[in-house]
Amino acid sequence: MSVLVYVENIEGKFKKSTFEVVSYAKEVANKLGTDLTAISIGQVDAAALAELGKFGAGKVLNVNNDQLKSFVNQAYASIIADTAKSIGAKIVILGNTFTGKGLAPRVAVKLDAGLADGVLELPQIDGGKLSVKKGAFSGKAFATVTLTSDIKVITVNANSYKVVENGSAAPVEDFQPQASDSDFRTIVKEIVRATDKISLPDAELVVSAGRGLKGPENWGMIEDLANLLGAATACSKPVSDAGWRPHSEHVGQTGIAVSPNLYIAIGISGAIQHLAGVSSSKVIVVINKDPEAPFFKVADYGIVGDLFEIVPELEKLV
Repeated sequence: MSVLVYVENIEGKFKKSTFEVVSYAKEVANKLGTDLTAISIGQVDAAALAELGKFGAGKVLNVNNDQLKSFVNQAYASIIADTAKSIGAKIVILGNTFTGKGLAPRVAVKLDAGLADGVLELPQIDGGKLSVKKGAFSGKAFATVTLTSDIKVITVNANSYKVVENGSAAPVEDFQPQASDSDFRTIVKEIVRATDKISLPDAELVVSAGRGLKGPENWGMIEDLANLLGAATACSKPVSDAGWRPHSEHVGQTGIAVSPNLYIAIGISGAIQHLAGVSSSKVIVVINKDPEAPFFKVADYGIVGDLFEIVPELEKLV
C-alpha cells in the first residue's frame, strides 16, 4: 500500500500550492507507515522534479509526451488512475485547484474510490477508515467526512497545510502509461493565463472590495494597497456584474473560493453568497461604515468607518 500525489505544474513550473500538497501527502504516508510516490504530467525540468523529494516524495514518475503538453482532463485522469493501480496506491491526493477539481471525480470513478474534496486538515486514520475536515453548505459550516472505501481520493485546499522541507532529491523515472484514443476526444487547444497578477486561488493575501468603492474610478486605492502588501485583488459579485472589475476577480459562492492567510474586505456588506467563498480564510479583516454589516459577525478584526479615510491611512503604515 502506498500514497500517490499528483503534482500540478503551470507551464512547466511548480507553485507553492504543489509543495503544500506534497508535504501533506508525505504526512499522510507517514501516518500509514508507507512511501509516497509523485506523478507529474507534462513538460517539467528533471531538476525541478527531483526537488520534490525535499518535500517528501520518495519517487517521481515523469509522464511526458507531445499529446500531454496541454492539460486534457480525461487523459490525465486515466493516467493518474492507472498509475494508482500499478503501484497499489490506496490514497490519491491532488490539490483542490481548478485542475484538481476536474480530475478528482474522474479519478475516483475510475478507481471506484471514495472522494473528499476541499480538505482543510490532515486526516484521522482508523484502520481502513479515513476522516477529514472540509467545508460544507457552501462554506457556511464545516463537516467531518469519513471515507470507508478501499481506495480514497482527496483534494487539499491551498494554504490549508504548511510547506515542509526536510528531505533530499528524489529519483525521477520516465513513465509512459498508455492513454486510449477515447481520452483525447476533447482537447484543450490553448490556455491564456493572466501573467501580470497574483493568482487568486494561490494567494496568501487578498485585498477585496465591493460597492462601497462607489465606482471603478476609485479602484486604484485597492490596487495600491494590494501592491504594497504583495496581495491579489478580488471583488464581490455586484462589482463584477456592474463591470467595474473582471469576473476573474469575483470571489464568492458563484465565483472563486479562496483560503488565504489574510483576507481584507473593504466596502463589502458580507452577503452569505460572498462569505461562502472566503470562509476558509485564516484571518478576515473587514472595513465598512455600517456597524451592522453581516461581515463583522465572521470577522477576526473589524474597522467601522469611511474606507476612503481608512485605506489611505493603512497604506501609510505598510
